Amino acid sequence: MRLAALLSGGKDSLYALYQEQQKGHDIKLIITFLSENQESYMFHTPNIHLVAEQAKLMNIPIVQIKTKGEKEKELEDIRAVLRKQKTEIDGVVTGATASNYQKSRIDAICHELELASLAPLWNAPPEQTLRRMVADGFRIMIVAVAAPPLDETWLGRIVNAACIDDLVALNKKYGIHILFEGGEAESLVLDCPLFSKQMIVVSAEKQWDIKTRSGRLAITDVSFKEKSQ
Repeated sequence: MRLAALLSGGKDSLYALYQEQQKGHDIKLIITFLSENQESYMFHTPNIHLVAEQAKLMNIPIVQIKTKGEKEKELEDIRAVLRKQKTEIDGVVTGATASNYQKSRIDAICHELELASLAPLWNAPPEQTLRRMVADGFRIMIVAVAAPPLDETWLGRIVNAACIDDLVALNKKYGIHILFEGGEAESLVLDCPLFSKQMIVVSAEKQWDIKTRSGRLAITDVSFKEKSQ
């Protein structure tokens, strides 16, 4: 099938794209929403500007849509762009894992437009899925946290086996979702098998709110490194 991938730059949406491409589907374009609302119900916002760089690394065309990110009105933005692309695609792939709010709305829009709605990570076991991402060559950086006891030290942390072990322990003690489906954290993919080069963070600023005990890593500059053979 010819697919459009809704991409946030984070691990779930990129891994979903990767899985569907591995199945032989043709990823015709990437769609990214640049939301003005950092608390958007539908759209990831940390470092969203870097999705354009990820698209270049995968040599996939990208459509970037500005949205105010207002609840429910966001759906009109999604509907409008998919309707416009409808003749070029047969379906849409998303990184939904456990959020019924997001998946049910995308499913409804796709049904209305007679497009397939693919969510290969839906209900996937969180720990095994995250370990599989790392094993498959995904280099993932945590770029936002919003759930204690995740603190400022997690910003910029690379997801590896030790990190996943820590998340498993936090899941058992505090209920932190290992894939962050509850909004506990956000991620950015710096490398994966689809990228022609590795993305390197050159400079970034930690932004921490003591009152809400949440924060994000605002990446201000990146470079690109050739992959070793």
